[in-house]
Amino acid sequence: MSPADQTRPLVELAGIRKSFGLVEVLKGVDLSVEEGRVVALIGRSGSGKSTLLRIINGLERPTDGVVTVDGERADGRESERELKALRLKVGMVFQQFNLFPHLSAGGNVMLSLKVVKKMGTAEAEAVAREMLAKVGLADRFDHTPDQLSGGQQQRVAIARALAMRPRVLLCDEITSALDPELVAEVLAVVRRLAEEGMTLVMVTHEMRFAREVCDELVFMHQGRIHERGAPAELFAAQRTPELAAFIGGH
Repeated sequence: MSPADQTRPLVELAGIRKSFGLVEVLKGVDLSVEEGRVVALIGRSGSGKSTLLRIINGLERPTDGVVTVDGERADGRESERELKALRLKVGMVFQQFNLFPHLSAGGNVMLSLKVVKKMGTAEAEAVAREMLAKVGLADRFDHTPDQLSGGQQQRVAIARALAMRPRVLLCDEITSALDPELVAEVLAVVRRLAEEGMTLVMVTHEMRFAREVCDELVFMHQGRIHERGAPAELFAAQRTPELAAFIGGH
């Protein structure tokens, strides 16, 4: 790795704007994430957090601005080949588990390895077993989604994303669809990933978790980054009434 690569942020967003019809949901967002950092996007519903995540992994293309992930650049005018190269660098876990109901946990993890990375069955199975073990589900390889709890299904979804060996993992409110008693098991997996040095960008309403685990909080308000900083700083003293009201409500 060259000295330039060592100092360049892993994820860079420059001047990101996004409109849906006449509604502008992102209004010039600049954000950089260094390798190994854990960044939480916080804010009220509709502030643009999830749209920003979807732009990072290419599910949405920006109306204006540039996204760079580990040297792969996207500005809304890139080719499909360039977009695919960017997406291979980014893993994403959604609020809904999006598992195929007819496949086992192992089969769900193996599918992208075989289709996208063209792995043989034996190699894909070995990776799937490794990743399911990583999220505490080594004994659930052959279980179908209807045989798993919501927390276990979300952990399978995390294993599926990790199996692609992404450079950064995006998590979009991954506990909000879970019963309260299942939230802790999923957050424990994310905490371990953070401790192992995985670069994470997450949208979350779990303020205690964000305070304990994240390196930086980014508070979004009306499509812009309103405040950002270390969790201890933002929880101790908010510079704007909007962030004070948001934290006070949690």
